[in-house]
Amino acid sequence: LVHLGVLLSSIVINYSFAVWLLKTRYNRNWLVGFMIGFNLLPLAYFKYSYFLHVSDHSLVLPLAISFFTFQQIAFLVDTYKGKIKVDGFKEYMFFVLFFPQLVAGPIVHYNELIPQIKQPPFLHFSKSDFDAGLVLFSIGLFKKVALADNLALIANSAFSDGGLSSYEAWRGIVAYSFQIYFDFSGYTDMAIALALFFGIKLPVNFNSPYKSKNIIEFWRNWNITLSNFLKDYIYIPLGGNRVKVARQAFNLLVTMGLGGLWHGAGFNFIVWGLAHGVCLAVSHVSRVKLPKYI
Repeated sequence: LVHLGVLLSSIVINYSFAVWLLKTRYNRNWLVGFMIGFNLLPLAYFKYSYFLHVSDHSLVLPLAISFFTFQQIAFLVDTYKGKIKVDGFKEYMFFVLFFPQLVAGPIVHYNELIPQIKQPPFLHFSKSDFDAGLVLFSIGLFKKVALADNLALIANSAFSDGGLSSYEAWRGIVAYSFQIYFDFSGYTDMAIALALFFGIKLPVNFNSPYKSKNIIEFWRNWNITLSNFLKDYIYIPLGGNRVKVARQAFNLLVTMGLGGLWHGAGFNFIVWGLAHGVCLAVSHVSRVKLPKYI
């Protein structure tokens, strides 16, 4: 009940604020900043209180708190920028609570979802969409059950055992790399498929990221909706690539460091994010400094 209360109160407060934001003449920059902080507080409490030594034990996370927090922050910022025409409360509840993408994404923007339900008939049945959804759901389920879950047995064994040989260590690393891919990609396929059953099209979230030629291309193809969120709501507001090379590298480190922290509460996640930030910075700098044919 507490977790349901967090979700419902978040929906009511954010919608009420968005409506008020369109009418108020007060300092809208400060107000939006305040509401972003307000949205992050429950996430910080439930997800990071143990990491920050606020609590002496890890708390059970409310269902989908990371995703509905990010979606509502994007909604508020887009409303502030005039990109959204705020509709009724029912439409907003549907935007946040649409169950296929609620638990683990993809992160959907208001303008990507709501215009689809305004096209009659609402939540219509289409045999072609249903057939496509059935095929895609089967593929996603296979990725999760047949591939990810079995690869997890190898990866878990490697990470839990000590004194591994080089072969066993590499086998564990490779198994884990494909486990996390097939697990998340499989769930996303199933989420998109479930939405298709209702005639709703969710954005593609993976595009063969392990085939990428470099780290920049990788992050354009891996968890695409999260990458776009980090770019649009953190990287670009910091200055993006419109600044000097050193500042751009700093922006990438901050963005990816926060992206790593979003994935989990621990220094290992922060280091992982910063490592990707360093790789991205090096890739961008090399594009500036080196001739184009290299």
